[in-house]
Amino acid sequence: MTIALLLIDVQQAFDNPSWGPRNNPEAESNIARLLEAFRTSGRPVIHVKHDSLEPNSTLRAEAPGNALKPEATPLAGEPLYAKHTNSAFIGTDLEANLRGQGIEGLVIAGFITNHCVSTTARMAGNLGFRATVVSDACATFDFKDGDGSVIPAATMHRVGLAELRSEFAAIQTTDQALASLS
Repeated sequence: MTIALLLIDVQQAFDNPSWGPRNNPEAESNIARLLEAFRTSGRPVIHVKHDSLEPNSTLRAEAPGNALKPEATPLAGEPLYAKHTNSAFIGTDLEANLRGQGIEGLVIAGFITNHCVSTTARMAGNLGFRATVVSDACATFDFKDGDGSVIPAATMHRVGLAELRSEFAAIQTTDQALASLS
């Protein structure tokens, strides 16, 4: 099976303090490890970034935070898809390009675990791709529930991955994902 690394929204905006507390400070270093392994093995690497249409978003196309983090800068020939929704498949030709290249599996990492990573993984599974989400190469932030209580980032991350497990995606650590490449 041909697999590709799909990096979701590894953008500088997520360093902005306005996002609040986050889990997994090692996400970027694990993303860099995955990226190096995929590049070294000659496997496809695909980048996605969020170009928010919200006027105050740190992810607006013209905002400094829209830039990709250095750990995830595309090389020549690595496609970069810009999206305006929480799925890399909506409003892009990602699905057609994956099918055209014979890609059947996606190793997914990036930001935010319970938003764009989750939505993209769910859609990948629904579209018939074998999705694997790399748990320690994703991160999220504290969220407030309906009554204003804070749900810690670590809990949001854990629940987000639990919701994906089995039905939508396999969940692996970076070490597990790297081992499966050999």
